[in-house]
Amino acid sequence: MMDFLNLIPVTWLPLLESVFYALVFPGFIAILLLAFFIIWFERKAAARVQMRYGPLWVSKRTGGIAQLLADMIRFSFQEFIVPEGADLIPFVFLPGFLLAFSVLPTLFIPIGPYYSHIFPAGYTLLLSVAFTLVIPVYLVVLGWAADNKFSFIGALREAYLLISYEVPFILAIASAFLLYGTLNLVEVVTIQERSLPGIILNPVAALVFLIAVIRATGRVPYDIVEADSELVFGPYVEYSSLMFGFVMGVPYIELYSYSLLFSVLFLGGWAPITGVGFLGGLIIPGIVTFVKAVIVMCALVFLRGVYPRYKLDKAVRAGWSWVFYLALIALLLSAFMSRVL
Repeated sequence: MMDFLNLIPVTWLPLLESVFYALVFPGFIAILLLAFFIIWFERKAAARVQMRYGPLWVSKRTGGIAQLLADMIRFSFQEFIVPEGADLIPFVFLPGFLLAFSVLPTLFIPIGPYYSHIFPAGYTLLLSVAFTLVIPVYLVVLGWAADNKFSFIGALREAYLLISYEVPFILAIASAFLLYGTLNLVEVVTIQERSLPGIILNPVAALVFLIAVIRATGRVPYDIVEADSELVFGPYVEYSSLMFGFVMGVPYIELYSYSLLFSVLFLGGWAPITGVGFLGGLIIPGIVTFVKAVIVMCALVFLRGVYPRYKLDKAVRAGWSWVFYLALIALLLSAFMSRVL
């Protein structure tokens, strides 16, 4: 393998790494496998806590994997129905855009110390955050395009919650920038290697980040927009077939992107593994970062089985009150710790 890599022109390596990032790891193939795993884990964890016999006993010999495969086959062969009054172009194409934009942030999140990319490494934090913040806008337009009052109500509720938690999220990112003094995520990990992980340096910023991630991905207790028993599945009411699978999978892919970013910002990324060379610098440290991200994901989806859902007014009020105040405290703490570092 190393002999093969020696035949590749040096100028091609950044492009090859970019393709590898996008398609293999931590990109599309890794995302598909992880989405399959995290949905299975969420079902099993919630079923174990709440004694739901269906997810615990269906296809018990395969651990419930057969049930997921059956759901995928069912989605694949269902008819895709477009409502008569729907705005055709956004209704049909927005699920694809949502899926693409949920994957894009992984391109800018380094998983190893030898990160080289077609994009400037000095702006990786800014670019990864920018693409994650675009996704909720598509969700609101998606609910509007269906020409269904329940979809539109779900989209409006998404907007209310979005604004109240995006501000603390941006403040948490600003706290990380103030703490490390750089937008380069590789340098962020290097600083944590020399001192302590960010979750210890500024635990308040880490907490605000996680709360905002739970809201952005619609996890319990913030699954208010997708509360199917009350709102007929929010902005996704009119979707069926594979399109429904797309919009259902987007929050899990978002969760993956956020968890990768959290593991780099607050868990030390690939530390203490550094790796050597092209393959070592990309794969071995990447596995460490990936495992940390998966642990964060499992912890967040586990909340489904142990925490009740918020009411809309209480969730919005929390975003503008104590979560916002915690974000301000995180800024002050970062300002203090930046002098210490």
